[in-house]
Amino acid sequence: MIASRSEIDRAAVASHYDELDQFYREVWGEHVHHGLWLRGDETRERAVEQLAELVITRAKAGPGVHVCDIGCGYGASARLIAARGAAVTAVTISPAQFAIARERQSGNSNPRFLLGDWLENDLPAESFDAAVAIESSEHMPDFDRFFWQAHRVLRRDGRLVICAWLSADAPGGAAQRWLLEPICREGRMPQMGTVMDYQTCGEKTGFRLVTFEDITHNVRRTWPAIVRRLLAKLATDPRYVRFLVSQHAHNRVFALTILRIWIAYRIGAMRYGVFTFAKL
Repeated sequence: MIASRSEIDRAAVASHYDELDQFYREVWGEHVHHGLWLRGDETRERAVEQLAELVITRAKAGPGVHVCDIGCGYGASARLIAARGAAVTAVTISPAQFAIARERQSGNSNPRFLLGDWLENDLPAESFDAAVAIESSEHMPDFDRFFWQAHRVLRRDGRLVICAWLSADAPGGAAQRWLLEPICREGRMPQMGTVMDYQTCGEKTGFRLVTFEDITHNVRRTWPAIVRRLLAKLATDPRYVRFLVSQHAHNRVFALTILRIWIAYRIGAMRYGVFTFAKL
């Protein structure tokens, strides 16, 4: 498990997404996660939807299924799940993301968006058939409690689908020092686990690993696309330059983190995977 040298608490995670809110929406779009390229010629917009659709399939989300979206961001994936007929409750820790998610509901009550800390949620026990976490487990200060809460709210045989940024099994010392630990610290992620870290933690919490899919090759082109968009914004929008040089912008370092992530994927120091767990 790669851990940040600095303590990352819930306030730091919320602040990261709140301060970078406008930039995330302009550079990433409404889906703040990797894209999944299956053919290779998809647009990035289609690729991010394909990742969400893979999660929907693994969660077996459909009519009559109750789904919890853990760390829902702007709610784009939650809305796709709801469009399949599932009843969705979606949780985010970021007030800025929560406001946008509610704004884009257009009067719909499904999904139901909640602002709060997943680790301290008071959702009813055994009330969901599936839970999904698309790139949110990395932000949890208490990894064990992340799994414990999922186990608590799921019914027996309920599915937990996790899309996760992963460390390679044995990254070199330089990769850990110059890439992985800074990615954790600057990206406000307390830790970055390996495949075995996730499997071990899930199983000791009372889950069975159904499948693990390494889709690194299909998602890593996300980062050159993001770098190109960011460079275009820096060249054409003065707000981006002002933000990067502002001493009051606590999360401006994430622009450098984007380059670190791109390099980490290229040299094999990072992986990306989809876990499907079932509650025992």
